[in-house]
Amino acid sequence: MYAGRIVFAQLIDHLPLHSFRRCVQRYRGHYKVQSFSCLDQYLCMAFAQLSYRESLRDIEACLRAQQTKLYHMGIRGRVSRATLADANEKRDWRIHADFAEGLIATARGLYVDDDFGVDLRETVYALDATTIDLCLTLFPWAPFQRSKAAVKLHTLLDLRGNIPAFIHITNAHWHDSWVLDQLTPEPGAFYIMDRGYIDFARLHRLTQAAAFFVVRGRAKFQFRRLYSHAIDKTTGLICDQTIRTTGQQTATGYPDKLRRIKYRDPETGQRLTFLTNNFALPPLTVARLYKCRWQVELFFKWIKQHLRIKRFFGNTENAVKTQVWIAISVYVLIAIVKKRLDIDASLYTILQVLSVTLFEKTPLLQLLSEAKNTDEGHQMPNQLNLFDD
Repeated sequence: MYAGRIVFAQLIDHLPLHSFRRCVQRYRGHYKVQSFSCLDQYLCMAFAQLSYRESLRDIEACLRAQQTKLYHMGIRGRVSRATLADANEKRDWRIHADFAEGLIATARGLYVDDDFGVDLRETVYALDATTIDLCLTLFPWAPFQRSKAAVKLHTLLDLRGNIPAFIHITNAHWHDSWVLDQLTPEPGAFYIMDRGYIDFARLHRLTQAAAFFVVRGRAKFQFRRLYSHAIDKTTGLICDQTIRTTGQQTATGYPDKLRRIKYRDPETGQRLTFLTNNFALPPLTVARLYKCRWQVELFFKWIKQHLRIKRFFGNTENAVKTQVWIAISVYVLIAIVKKRLDIDASLYTILQVLSVTLFEKTPLLQLLSEAKNTDEGHQMPNQLNLFDD
């Protein structure tokens, strides 16, 4: 409902605050808290994401300049950088993680019928990880290299709507394939991965759970060909084979048959090999599925450019995870608003408009409907070489 409310308040109306309160209660977020609540903390951090604030001092100065409007934003406590820093450092980051996961479930329900470029009814996920660089002096708990710290953000992206279905934050030394142990495979779903996820024992667990995978094969890979299937070489296909692994460890890790598809990219001339446990899809569809993996790379690029996850407002592990999860929840919130209000503008354009209008009293639908798409940086210019790892 509009009724002369500021844009920030209209945006927050799309959040299930009853769910947030349950998350706070689950992790005792208000233990020994007197005035500055977990919701105050979340709203201040969400404001920082939406308005591109760069520091706690920046957040404090901007919100205090709008002191008379804080109540209408939902913020009841007094905003100070010391209080916000203390909340980020001590209040359990899992409050915001659980809340973001609830938003993700809502968003995926809204985008379930969206097209992602391949005619397939099953759910398709792209799995990848990105490294967020940190300063070793300020973040000594996350050592990575001799003079560098970092954390790794593992993301399972639902290609319908580009909604992150699963996120896991680890130290940067974590191998990509280890995150497969954290996933609960969805029967019938497709998991698209690059070569970093080749661990045949872990891939076999996906097969045992009735899930499918498409992974790019390595150059040095021992196998025995069982069958070769007919293909149309004019499409760029080189071979479509049924194989078994023969390596000492791979044969033990994956005792079942695999499908090996070799494909020549017509744009770059690069030869690519894919391994999958699905024997029903046409081979070209398998190649197109892997090409869709690029969406998760674009997702990482987008959130690093447009959300505050490269400069952190606190130096502890809890503060970093809190900020990352709140950033993800803001991304998902914008996706929910875009779908519910049927806005044609891109997420980038919506964020740009919101960043300068949060305190205006304009109906949200009117404000965003008048926005024009200017998201040139998020498009894929000729897609370059989509198959590079």
